Amino acid sequence: MSKLTDVPKRILIGRALRSDRLGETLLPKRIALPVFASDPLSSVAYAPGEVLLVLSIAGLSAYHFSPWIALAVVVLMFTVVASYRQNVHAYPSGGGDYEVANTNLGAKAGLTVASALLVDYVLTVAVSISSGIENLGSAIPFVVEHKVACAAVVVVLLTLMNLRGVKESGKLFAIPTYVFVAGVFIMVAWGAFRALVLDDTMRAPTAEYTIKPEHQGLAGFALFFLMLRAFSSGCAALTGVEAISNGVPAFRKPKSKNAATTLAAMGLLAVTMFCGIIVLALVTDVRMAENPAVDLLNNGVAVGSDYVQNPVISQVAEAVFGKGSFLFVVLAAATALVLFLAANTAYNGFPVLGSILAQDRYLPRQLHTRGDRLAFSNGIVLLAGAATLLIVVYGADSTRLIQLYIVGVFVSFTLSQTGMVRHWNRHLATETDPAKRRRMVRSRAINTFGAFFTGLVLVVVLVTKFTHGAWVALLGMVIFYGTMSAIRRHYDGVSTELAAPEGPSDDSVRPSRVHSVLLISKIHRPTLRALAYAKLMRSDTLEALTVNVDPAETKALRAEWERRGIDVPLKVLDSPYREVTRPVIEYVKNLRRESPRDAVSVIIPEYVVGHWYEQLLHNQSALRLKGRLLFTPGVMVTSVPYQLQSSEVAKKRARRRQDWNAPGSVRRGPALEGRPKEPSGTDSADSPGPQA
Repeated sequence: MSKLTDVPKRILIGRALRSDRLGETLLPKRIALPVFASDPLSSVAYAPGEVLLVLSIAGLSAYHFSPWIALAVVVLMFTVVASYRQNVHAYPSGGGDYEVANTNLGAKAGLTVASALLVDYVLTVAVSISSGIENLGSAIPFVVEHKVACAAVVVVLLTLMNLRGVKESGKLFAIPTYVFVAGVFIMVAWGAFRALVLDDTMRAPTAEYTIKPEHQGLAGFALFFLMLRAFSSGCAALTGVEAISNGVPAFRKPKSKNAATTLAAMGLLAVTMFCGIIVLALVTDVRMAENPAVDLLNNGVAVGSDYVQNPVISQVAEAVFGKGSFLFVVLAAATALVLFLAANTAYNGFPVLGSILAQDRYLPRQLHTRGDRLAFSNGIVLLAGAATLLIVVYGADSTRLIQLYIVGVFVSFTLSQTGMVRHWNRHLATETDPAKRRRMVRSRAINTFGAFFTGLVLVVVLVTKFTHGAWVALLGMVIFYGTMSAIRRHYDGVSTELAAPEGPSDDSVRPSRVHSVLLISKIHRPTLRALAYAKLMRSDTLEALTVNVDPAETKALRAEWERRGIDVPLKVLDSPYREVTRPVIEYVKNLRRESPRDAVSVIIPEYVVGHWYEQLLHNQSALRLKGRLLFTPGVMVTSVPYQLQSSEVAKKRARRRQDWNAPGSVRRGPALEGRPKEPSGTDSADSPGPQA
């Protein structure tokens, strides 16, 4: 079975890497950018459309507010990027927002941030993949008809790519991400050249349409509330910014400097693309509506339910490049692909955060360890499972899923920046160097403004999106918070119970006597071997124990015992209901009650078979007994194995497997001169080191 599973595993995720090769998996900035920034970079594909969709509620006249909303998003983006540049320098260990909040605001704040980030990462995968499936489905009807299944397949593919390791997945994702960025910049530059130099008129395919406002003549507070809602939708462009602060350990040295540079590059690229698309959307007269079948009018007539509303970026590309042109096709393909790859930001943030939380005993310890490819494999698989569940529950509908979005990320933004203000206050209280104090005061001012601004946006998001689905994200945060708190209480309780006392205790006091009980059902080779082992232990008391289920068999056993002259007393327990486990358990408990200071050693003969299906035919009574005896204080259980012939065959197979290497598990090449020859390994069982 090991051989059969190892081959596909190596084909899918590659050969295992030694722990001392972790440095080879670290990322240069050119690879780190698409790995950690694919989410905020790809969000420009849908964030401008979200702004226009909300504004369309008030009709076409509200579109002239979109540049001001875009400006507010830009200011927020620069504020967050500048704030997080302080984070990566102050906390480069990879804890990110969680470490900042936990260190400066306390464990509860840290756990709140962790809950928010975990929810946001799961939603990032679900939203990005669902959005990509919908974009792809406009060209391939089969994808729309089976979008949940197709989304699940994409999750599996992304999971396999990330299980191959951060560096490998980064190389795979770098090309489409850079093609997308280059395509958007070419579109913005060519559109500006055509408009400003050539004085061309560029028209989006929806330019001739009009919008029927859902609420006409909005003014005062209602209009202000609508603009706030449009702003909160545009803030989707900021999702994933925090991933770089969580992924600092994955950067090459100097880690903090490279992370800060990547963060600045990501912010500059995202802001430029976002603003460029918004401006071109206004220039080309793009029309979007929340309910296009009814609210989008062509010559005064609703376009109907058959109309497919293309994303803003697609309409702008068609106006600038021309429908069906090479650059249009390339940008459309890159956009669809990068929306899938945007989930990779979460695949790199969630496992690292999960590992840190596991180290702090808030999540199962299995999430702390790295897999064969030095990636946090268990965290990757857990994220994939949670995202798939969300996709299935919401039917891979990005419109429903996006309403849950960005709540968690702004909770972490706000608490993180508040924690950084506390961080600088604490350091300023002890720092005397004037130059360092000036840098700290400047950093504190940046983080203070960041905390205020992101806190304000958090309130806006909660107010404008709560009834539209944001409450589900808050519920998810509460569930994560409660689960992690319960896990921490469990680990703390176990740690307290297991702590070794300084002085003498019941656990360190030597038992007064050892009473050994050998369980038997008949006299055969395993019984004789277990009996010899029991005698070797030199217990204070040794007796054999059997359960009378069949009187004839018990009588034959007693006669055989006496005929052989075995000098160990045989005790027979009656079982009127033909049970085996209960009488033995009761007998052992009685021994403990009669002599609480004695230790009881239960010795069980067992067969060792060579095939898993043979195991189903043997040792089931022994397995049940051991399971019950584990909960009996003062009782030790010893299994005495007896290897059957099939187990010897299995042992030979295992020995041959030790000398076999899965394809790709060993790097082969020309022999080095002067290198000592490796032992042939014909008898790998005698080799002191581990086999490949």
